[in-house]
This record gives sequence, C-alpha cells and structure tokens, in this order.
Amino acid sequence: MMVYGMLDYTMEERGKVRRMNNSASQKNSDKDLLEEMPLTWRRGQDHFTRFTKLIRRELDDETAMVEERWKKWSKQRLVAAGLAMFDLTGRTQGRFFGDPILVFENKSRSRLPVHRFGHGDIVLLSRARPWGEKVIEGIVLDRGPTRIRIVVSDKPGDLKKGTWRLDRGANRVAHDRMHEALTVFHSSESDSGTVLRDVLLGSLHDMTSSAQRPPEIRGQKRHGPLGIEKMQLNPSQKSAVESALQQRLTLIQGPPGTGKTHTAIHLLTAFVRMGRGPILATAESNVAVDNLLEGLLDMGVNAVRIGRPVKVREHLREATLDAQLEHHPMQEELRFIREQNDDLRRSLSSLKGKEKGMAHRDVNRNFKEIRQIESNMISAVLDGAEVICATTIGVGHTLLGERKFPVVLMDEATQASEPSALVPITRGCRQLVLVGDHKQLPPTVISKVAEEGGLSRSLFERLIECGLEAHMLTTQYRMHPTIREYPSARFYDGRLEDGCDSSERPPAAGFLWPDWDHPVAFVPVEGSEIVDEESASKSNLDEAAMVLSIVNNLLAAGDLSAQDIGVITPYNGQVRLLIDLFEQAGGFEEGSIFEGLEIKSVDGYQGREKEIVVFSAVRANDRGEIGFLKDRRRLNVALTRAKRGMIVLGHTKTLRQDGTWRAWLDWAEERNLFAWHITHG
Repeated sequence: MMVYGMLDYTMEERGKVRRMNNSASQKNSDKDLLEEMPLTWRRGQDHFTRFTKLIRRELDDETAMVEERWKKWSKQRLVAAGLAMFDLTGRTQGRFFGDPILVFENKSRSRLPVHRFGHGDIVLLSRARPWGEKVIEGIVLDRGPTRIRIVVSDKPGDLKKGTWRLDRGANRVAHDRMHEALTVFHSSESDSGTVLRDVLLGSLHDMTSSAQRPPEIRGQKRHGPLGIEKMQLNPSQKSAVESALQQRLTLIQGPPGTGKTHTAIHLLTAFVRMGRGPILATAESNVAVDNLLEGLLDMGVNAVRIGRPVKVREHLREATLDAQLEHHPMQEELRFIREQNDDLRRSLSSLKGKEKGMAHRDVNRNFKEIRQIESNMISAVLDGAEVICATTIGVGHTLLGERKFPVVLMDEATQASEPSALVPITRGCRQLVLVGDHKQLPPTVISKVAEEGGLSRSLFERLIECGLEAHMLTTQYRMHPTIREYPSARFYDGRLEDGCDSSERPPAAGFLWPDWDHPVAFVPVEGSEIVDEESASKSNLDEAAMVLSIVNNLLAAGDLSAQDIGVITPYNGQVRLLIDLFEQAGGFEEGSIFEGLEIKSVDGYQGREKEIVVFSAVRANDRGEIGFLKDRRRLNVALTRAKRGMIVLGHTKTLRQDGTWRAWLDWAEERNLFAWHITHG
C-alpha cells in the first residue's frame, strides 16, 4: 500500500507545528519571513535561507490546516466546503496503465454532494480518521454525478467491506522537490545547477546585456532551415521567437488572448529544428503542460509526457512515457522474466537447503535484470524524444535521473513560485524562456505568512522588476474590441491591438445589451453578501438568482449552448450556491438544459475563454469592504475571458470603494453600459 508521505512527517512534526505557532520562536521566524523580499540577491546563502524557510512554512501551514479541518470541523462542515466525502462504498473497475481503478459511490448510488475533487487531484482514502490510521493516496481519474473514480498504486484488500472517506491532503512531494532544487541551484559542487545563476539572482550590474548573451550550448545538430517565415506568427510573436532563439534568457509576456501558448509551441518547434535537444517544456499546471504537448504533436514534434497518465488529458495519453513503454518491443522479454520469477517464488516454500539458496539467488538476479531492462526502455524512449513535457514539480521525478536539459521553456511562468520554477532550471539549463503575464494571477500560496513573505512573487515578475524587459505579444484574438478596451488601457498601457473585428464577435441574443454595438454590461444588484459559516466564504443570493435568470434567457434565445457560457465569481461560497441553484433549475447531466455550463472561481478560469461570461462580484456591504476583489490581477482575468459579451453583476456602492473597480464602473457609465433595465425590468 502506498502510504501518504505527509502523514509520517506530520506524526513527528505535529507537536512542533502547534508549539511553534504559539511560541516566541515562531514570532521571530515570522519576523524574518516578513522582512521585505529583496529584488536582487548579492549572497546566494540569503536566497537559499529565505526560500527554504518560505516553502517549509507553506508546507507546515498547509499540513496544519488539513489537520485542523480533520480534528475540529464537523462532518457537515467538511461536506459543505466540498473538502471531504463520507460513507462511500468502494469497488474495483479494471486497471489504468497497470494501476487499479477504484470506484466510490453513496450506498444508495444517489448523487454525490457538491465537492471540489477534480481530475488529477491528490486524495486520501481512509476509514474514519485519516490522522490516526494508515491512509492510501490516490489520484482522481474522473467524476460523475453519482460516482468518483480514483487510481491508486495498490488496492486495499478489504475494499468492499465497510465504508470509506475521501479527503484532500497536503503536498509533501512538491516541498521536497523544491528544496532539492534550491540546494542544487546554490551548490558549487553540482554540475547540474545552471550557468544562469547570477543573472537569475539579479546580482549583475547589467542584467539586460547578460540576458542577451548567446547561450553556450555545444554539439548542436542543425536539422535544416528553421522555417520561421512560414510559421503562422504575427509581428510581435515573430520578434519574441527570434530573440528567444538567440539569447540565453528571454521573458515573453502574453496578455489575454494574444496566443502565448501558440507562440511557445512554435518556438519549441524552432528549437527542435536547430537540433537544440533534448528540450524541456514545462508549466505549473497539468492543463498547461497538456496544451503544450497537444500543440507540439500537431506540429509533428516527437514529444513525450512525463507524469502519471491519470493526470493527462485522455486523447493525449498515448504520448505519455507509460503508454510508450507499454508498446515497447522489450515488453515481451520483461513478461517472460516476470513469469519465470513468479514460478520461482512460488516454488521457494517447497525447497530446502542449497536448492533454496540457489533459487533465492536466481530470484534476485531476475529482479536486477527486470530493473535493468526497465531502465533501458525508459532511456530509449527519453533519448528518442525531441521535447520532454512535464509540470515544474514533475520534472523532479527520479525517472529523469541525472538528465540535463540545456534548453528550458516554461509556460504559465507567472503562476509558478520561484522555488517551483527552479526545479526545471536546475537540470543544467543554459537557455531559458519564461512565458507568462505578471498582470494576471500570481502563484497560489496557501500560507498567509509565506505569501506575505514573498513566495507569491514569481521569478518572471522579479526579473521584470530587476529591469529585464519582456517581449510583449500585442495582438489579441479573443475579445470583441469593446471588451478589450478597458483592460488594455488599465493594465497594458493601451498597447493591445485587435486581431479580430467586431463583426466576427456579434453580441449574443437573449440579453438586452444597453448598447448592441458594445457588448459589455454592468447589472447593478441591490443585494447583500452572506458569510458562509461552514467555510467562511462569501455568497450573495440576489446576484446568484439574477445569474440564473440571465443564463436562462441567453439559452432560451437559441443563439448559444450552455458550454458557450462561463459563470465566474471570486468566492467559492458563491460557486457552491450557484451550482445548487442551477442543479435545482435543471441540472448539468447529459441532455439537460445546463449540460456543459462551467461555474468556477476566477482562479479556475485563468487561461480559459468563453463566448459569453457572466461575472458575479458578490461583495455588498455597508462597510465598503471588497476583500480580495481588490487584487487588480483578479479583475483583469475576470474581464478578459469573454469573446462576444461580458456581463458583470455587482453592488455599485461597495465596488466603488476600490480604485480599479471605480475606474471600470466610470468607464462603463461613460459608455452607457449600465443595464438598469435588467434589474428594474
């Protein structure tokens, strides 16, 4: 059974985590962490110490938070927050790349409660008390209304007996790999690390000319013309690609809808044609890595995906290392030795003395041979790959052994914390391309102290603040020009141009736009926010009811289907309330009215787009508090997901307390985009 690593750790750490939180030493260490984070690091030791403490604090706080929930929260509260499910029955359902698939359902096979377990999430299986018993770690394969399927390394023998509970856990693996990367980054002995260390620490006098130096990469096998002129790239994309090929450190900033992943894929293809392999293509999330992989396969590049197939999109699983190993010609030989070994092991009990000793020796020899063959197969697949794709943390997998990657491209680089970005960089990187947008959402950090201490500032953003210029992609292909107007002016110095015409983005029928030529609307809602006792999140029933009515009208007009509409809100409490309302009004099942409608938090919509977006701001109070709606980056993401129409619902007086929101409301008012008629109609 695969025991969850975090648990062994928390058993010995538990007292310490708690005591530290209450002691003077914790306060002092917090003081260290909350000192202003430097932009440039003169001493590597300071960088190492600061980030080691920050990632440790993040793990401690995440672990303590998980335990706190387990010990203090009632079952009802855990279920209401969508963080645990209870009284589930389990059964097996075949295998997934060799690993058992377990299916969990309610005893009555009725609908599961609204929960936050999605494809690729790490979950813990236990009977009743995950903190006091042996737990099994699994990964969510998929979910349906009445069941959830989990892939595990070993299935429990008593799966069908009794009931199970499912929880989310803390991520110990990420911490360990980040810590190792920090150690390698600062080690003078290591030949991995990276020659870019000084420029990444920002400790050089002239950052720009250091970044622009050509990379020192030996042994290039040029395959022929790069064909950049033939690539479908606009001028700003082409200029970014050409610079990135020539210099050792490049930042490419891709505002919403400007095709940053498209640019990254073409750049990787050009690297392959230069013979710069093996190339490492990486991103913080599995979704973003899959987008790179899909684009590379479409370009005819031989790309291999590292990571558990269960976390990879279904139609891309054939490109995973596991799938390629399954089809490897040496599988036959492996099968033969394994069967031989099983027979030998079965015969051990009937053998005695010398014969038994010989059989033991043969079994061990066979095990060694199996390991050797597996290792040769992995090497053969990886050696043949032109690009290897993995998440930043996934790059730390032992499968990759001591492999070096002179060229590293990181998409979504602004969503990776600095230690996470160092995991791929410390595999011998000599040429680095960071693609992202520091005007959109920053890395997700759970610990308040670690966040305030600087863990939520990405390497990309720090390098920009050190004076490195990013190549900005300036043509956006997503939004109707009116939707683009405010974000471009407010967040991108008015530099965004339109690659699509308003005639290609006609406003959707079914909603009375205040101005049909400008499909943006603000719907003033005089509601009030509710603090959800169960999970301390916020919701707003008046806004939720209005969202339901707007979506119904949009669908009734027949111009759009439910999957063309995105419902976004900053608060998980509102996400849950909306899902409940839509469930009662028709549900999301196949064939039902809302099939394909996605209701998510702003953070869950980064990188996504929809024809129409309905945004519920939630906050409405007499104090004028708007909480984390204050984050301009969150507003930028929310306002830039829509192609043909953007509808915002909110409480005018509350939102006006914040400068960025006030400016957006002024802009909407000047253009007569307030939809009073919707509220009073």
